[in-house]
Amino acid sequence: LTHRIRNILSLILYCEVQLVRMTNKLFHKFVEFNNTIYGTCEVTPVPNLPASQPQISGQVLFRQVFPNGTLEVKLNLRGLPADDRQARAIHIHQYGDLSQGCVTAGHHYNPWEVDHPDHLGDLGNFVPEQGVIRQFQKLPDAKLFGGHSVLGRAVVVHEKEDDLGMGSDEESKRSGNTGERIACCVIGITTPRLWQETERLPGEEVEGNQ
Repeated sequence: LTHRIRNILSLILYCEVQLVRMTNKLFHKFVEFNNTIYGTCEVTPVPNLPASQPQISGQVLFRQVFPNGTLEVKLNLRGLPADDRQARAIHIHQYGDLSQGCVTAGHHYNPWEVDHPDHLGDLGNFVPEQGVIRQFQKLPDAKLFGGHSVLGRAVVVHEKEDDLGMGSDEESKRSGNTGERIACCVIGITTPRLWQETERLPGEEVEGNQ
């Protein structure tokens, strides 16, 4: 029994050391990148989409100043018809599991277990302009670090507009009746390069002032 306890304590100590090392590495990255953490999500369409659905691809970029900055999101999506003006819902989903396409990404990221549209991962509706969605917004409650981190989770583009919980059925409170998932990606950590190389969008603050 004493030997087993000693092994358990050794394992706990090892895990604590590894956690400290990982935290130190992340901290050094924050310092290296002006105390800012960056994320990227490379959007690809679902395989074998019907011809009626657009082949949406592009990037969703994330930026947040450590530790109390607001999470900023920059969407750069393409592949929609030039005359398409249909609003489409985009959400952060619970899992970064795309093993069976977007369907295995789980439900909306909703750690507070509240009704839609108050999920932590509810980005909202986006209307394309000339076949692209290019927009900047802030997510005041989501994070790239800490207990509500969205790193490793999925961004999902839906075929329909989000009814924002105003529908008369239960699905409205769960998902906004947004229909099929037509494109998705997994959020990963990255360097500042992608954010800095993309066009500055309306509402986006200059780096260092956010």
